Amino acid sequence: MRSGMLGRMEDVTPQEGLRRVQQGALLVDVREQNEFDEVHAEGAQLIPLSEFETRYAELPKDRELVMICRSGARSARAGEFLKAQGYGQVVNLAGGTMAWVQDGLPSVQGGN
Repeated sequence: MRSGMLGRMEDVTPQEGLRRVQQGALLVDVREQNEFDEVHAEGAQLIPLSEFETRYAELPKDRELVMICRSGARSARAGEFLKAQGYGQVVNLAGGTMAWVQDGLPSVQGGN
């Protein structure tokens, strides 16, 4: 599992991301508040990318983090930033919220 730690972080499918969250990982959504309010994965913690550099320390270093955004690009950037800050267990949810919702996984529509 440590292979690839120095390069890009691991991408996981929505189903794998859900499995990891069910086993204790924290789902971190890096979209902006208005995007999050429209629809988000159930249980996701919001830290918008625009605030990430000042708020990332709110995230636990001793827990796996599953990063999510709309399609996977912003969450990959945030995850790589976290890895550079010494966070070891960080994966990116491939396809983001769009794939999560398309796969019918637990989500919240239209606000909190």
